[in-house]
Amino acid sequence: MDNIIKKIPIDFLQKHLILPMASEDCLRLGVKDLESLEALEDIRLMMDCNIQPVILPLQEIEEGLRSLMGERIHDSDEGETSLILDEVESQDLLSASRDAPIISLVNSLFLKAVSHRASDIHIEPYESEALVRIRVDGTLHEILNLSKSRYTSVNARIKVMARLNLAESRLPQDGRIRLKAGEKVLDVRVSTLPTLFGERIAMRLLDLTSRMLSLEEIGLLKESYEKVGQMTNYPYGLILATGPTGAGKSTTLYAMLQKVQSPTRNVITIEDPVEYQMSGIGQIQVNAKIGLTFAQGLRTILRQDPDVVMVGEIRDNETAEIAINASLTGHLVLSTLHTNDAPTAVSRLYDMNVEGYLISSSLLGVIAQRLIKLLCNNCKQPYKPTEAEIRSLGLEPDKYQDINFYKPVGCERCLKTGYYGRSGVYEVMTVNEEMKSLITRTGETVKIRHKAKETGMKTLKEDGVEKVLLGLTSAEEVLRATSI
Repeated sequence: MDNIIKKIPIDFLQKHLILPMASEDCLRLGVKDLESLEALEDIRLMMDCNIQPVILPLQEIEEGLRSLMGERIHDSDEGETSLILDEVESQDLLSASRDAPIISLVNSLFLKAVSHRASDIHIEPYESEALVRIRVDGTLHEILNLSKSRYTSVNARIKVMARLNLAESRLPQDGRIRLKAGEKVLDVRVSTLPTLFGERIAMRLLDLTSRMLSLEEIGLLKESYEKVGQMTNYPYGLILATGPTGAGKSTTLYAMLQKVQSPTRNVITIEDPVEYQMSGIGQIQVNAKIGLTFAQGLRTILRQDPDVVMVGEIRDNETAEIAINASLTGHLVLSTLHTNDAPTAVSRLYDMNVEGYLISSSLLGVIAQRLIKLLCNNCKQPYKPTEAEIRSLGLEPDKYQDINFYKPVGCERCLKTGYYGRSGVYEVMTVNEEMKSLITRTGETVKIRHKAKETGMKTLKEDGVEKVLLGLTSAEEVLRATSI
């Protein structure tokens, strides 16, 4: 049946929204309703085989067509020399099956990345070949090897799509591509970097049609969720999300924005870049080339009578002081910092020459976070942990000798990794009166951490351990993510 499926033109399947599914005795065809009977009869006559219609949701049909299109990567010799240099804006990847081979190859790379939930695509040239890797749940997976001649054509195609300078290969370049894959709309951030064997290409995929996660869905346990909820209930003050790049800070900020957004509040953000488009909120994108920095944008925002302000990142003293002054004058300010844990955020603000009394007066709380991979529910297996493993998580073996941990196994659903999807581990530090007094006197991280633990703050590792005990992730993953 696989051979029969390959003979059905992809254009025909797209036009009639039919998803072929092989079975042993007949050809099963997924359709959204029975209005496609005439098209199904055409397939039966064309392929001379028995067919069985199956009603499927439209989203499932489109996902299947994306996967099917991704599998049909053109790898003929013609693809090494054929190249159509046409600039395409908001191109639909599912409608380009008859394009030149290199265009089809590039489209297939995007489709494969989308079907595997990838966040990034990397094309890396070496001496005799180029590797294509995608990042899924934070881990890179190799999906394709390209010959050097084909890599050159792929590189040119991507630069054309991103409106980059084709003739320039000695300097880094940045661009954007807007793509459609069925109902999905992708904003692709393209970065090229000259290396010894050619330009290395990194592409960040942002799904503009994906649903934003709420505070209940980002992985906060009950106690942490209640603390964050209390912070967002304040009419003014500063809330910080901290962690390294790729820790999910922006997702947390967007989740808080959803909670504080209302028809009675004026909410404005300044971001670099705008990752999700939210209705009812004014969103500004930083543009350093024309002088629109975080600090300059924040000054302008404060003239717009906002109730809530989100600043994508506090990078310097100027932005920090404007944000803190805004939080002291009746605005709720949400922002991010690059620190390893929650208590270090205070010393980071001290390093930016912000006075201690301003920090203590404005800061409502700090949310430090990391992303951990979740175990695949399809293949995870229970096992009895060793005493050493229990101790490595900071637990007492005597109390947990009868408990089961879960380990990754690997299946087709999770790309043989044993993990599927990600969630956060969190360290939520609230600022009460005792903490305010301490912050006014000192920015020493050790003292602030000790006081935060006294007032009930769970560390990143402790939060991760709870998720291990709940069977959500593995002990190895928590130790990897929280070993600061």
